[in-house]
Amino acid sequence: MEIGVYWGCMILTSQYAYEISLREVLPKFGISITDIDKASCCGTPIKNVNQKAAIYLAVRNLALAEKDGINELLVPCNGCYLSFSEALHYWKKDDTLKRELGSLLAEEGLEFNGNIKLWHTVNFLHDKIGTEKIKTAVKKPLNGFKFVTHPGCHILRPSTIVNVDDPEKPRKLDNLLKALGAESIDYSEKLDCCGGGLLLSHSESALTIAGLKLKAIKSLNVDGLVVSCPSCKIMLGAKQEAVGAIVGEKFEIPVLYYTQLLGLALEIEAEKLGLHLNQSPVDKIIEKLT
Repeated sequence: MEIGVYWGCMILTSQYAYEISLREVLPKFGISITDIDKASCCGTPIKNVNQKAAIYLAVRNLALAEKDGINELLVPCNGCYLSFSEALHYWKKDDTLKRELGSLLAEEGLEFNGNIKLWHTVNFLHDKIGTEKIKTAVKKPLNGFKFVTHPGCHILRPSTIVNVDDPEKPRKLDNLLKALGAESIDYSEKLDCCGGGLLLSHSESALTIAGLKLKAIKSLNVDGLVVSCPSCKIMLGAKQEAVGAIVGEKFEIPVLYYTQLLGLALEIEAEKLGLHLNQSPVDKIIEKLT
């Protein structure tokens, strides 16, 4: 199977481990990746300034995917996934907007039909590949490991636009963990935001929100936190020292992308999964596994 992938900005500029691990694990399930030629920003950063421009940027990328013959598009970033989902929603709902955007696309020699299928990493692995196939492929089960998951906001809400998982009781990331042999521990703060949306405008508030979540996770004495969003990974992983200074706590919680854990269970070398790029103590996971 071949699938197109839109990487977005953060994965290609700071969260390389997400891309590296996806490129390693997907071929293990017979899936090849096609990158979108001449892709640009998804539009999220200017959404609150000019919504039409943000929608146009998203639609333009989707039009580029269609031009490349891509019918199904994997969007690993939660923010980009929401941006594209919103653009598809408004494209189909608003005929006036559709004509305006169609004229802008025509200036670049592009057109968009709106029939492209969007996938996020979580539902692509869970629904398209399937937990049973993943379970069968596991070579080194993560038996004895206990993790908590953080699905993130933008693949769950607004539920009228995105449909990756149940917005009230998301379980797909947990099911994917169980397919690796690990235990997924439920906790009441599971749906709480990482704070990333406030980082640029209200940094102290953002770090406080992340700190409250990390304090709750620390009290559970789990092996680590599993995420599938680059922004969440930064807030809950890379910024643990800054977060700890705000909330008066020291954090040493391993934070990993699910695709990295999947790769370890498939016996892919840690460096090939970008684990050396993680800015949290993931060496604890590797040591326990070996």
